[in-house]
Amino acid sequence: MRFLGKNFKNVKFFYYLKNYLLLIIPNFFFRKTLEKRLSNFTKNDIDNLIERVNYYNKINNEVNVDNTWSKLSDLKIEKKGKTYFFDAYSISRNFSPKYKCNFLFGDIDYVPNKPSFVKSRPINNSQNSIILKLNKVRHFQYVVDNIKIENKADILFGRAAVFQKQRINFYKKYFNHPMCDLGQINSGTNHDQWLKKKASLDTHLKHKFILCIEGNDVASNLKWVMSSNSVAVMPKPKHESWFMEGKLVPDYHYILIKDDYSDLQKKLNYYIKNIDELKRISRNANHYTNQFRDRNKEKLISILVMEKFFKLSNQKKSSVNFLAEH
Repeated sequence: MRFLGKNFKNVKFFYYLKNYLLLIIPNFFFRKTLEKRLSNFTKNDIDNLIERVNYYNKINNEVNVDNTWSKLSDLKIEKKGKTYFFDAYSISRNFSPKYKCNFLFGDIDYVPNKPSFVKSRPINNSQNSIILKLNKVRHFQYVVDNIKIENKADILFGRAAVFQKQRINFYKKYFNHPMCDLGQINSGTNHDQWLKKKASLDTHLKHKFILCIEGNDVASNLKWVMSSNSVAVMPKPKHESWFMEGKLVPDYHYILIKDDYSDLQKKLNYYIKNIDELKRISRNANHYTNQFRDRNKEKLISILVMEKFFKLSNQKKSSVNFLAEH
């Protein structure tokens, strides 16, 4: 969000307020027919929507209802994971409460043994992992960046909680490197010498390069970085979310570095000297991010992801042809 000319992280208070108020509205108000929803889009738009639906939900054969699945009516708000509940419920309330499925909330870095709705999944094996746009208040935000990339500092900037092996290894290599400004924001570790205060989004945006290394699953800052004029620097992603990280092209949407980070300095120096190529990556990243900005389309895609699952599990009849070539 942006306020008084500055970029801020999404404020959860307003997110919770809106969603608690929406709980008051009876569910039947949300159960519009898909035909009515789809009537606002052209055939070309719908083809593009279905392409994304099939990316998130890669199940293409009939699925038998599992006795361990829960009814949608069993989806309840709990003390932990409220954002996951609200985001899942905003989609599930468009369907009959009798329908059954399985939700796995949290950072999912494995393949479930049965079809499940998740926030994230491994890129290389995703058959049972059906992605929904979950915990979006944390993972989906965009920035307004008025600083041209050529006017930004020639520094790789990063602030993160550092407790996963891949982040620890990067900080060991580059914490004191003159081309990096790195800081660990979590304390109580055996490497608290890396501790620094959290930095604002606007402070990040003063730098050409922003570090986006995966944590428990995806790199949560990647979305807003790719919406800015700065450029993300990272190894090839191993996990993906609603942002479809598996579709990102190295050195086209972000600057690729090796998994052992050994080529970092070489890559930074190259793009500092070749500013036009750096600008091209920034433009490509902005264009990629723009596809997620239309709230109506995003909501419809989410509904269609769930619609496809209920159709293939023979719980709901649907006129949408998900399996056709698009």
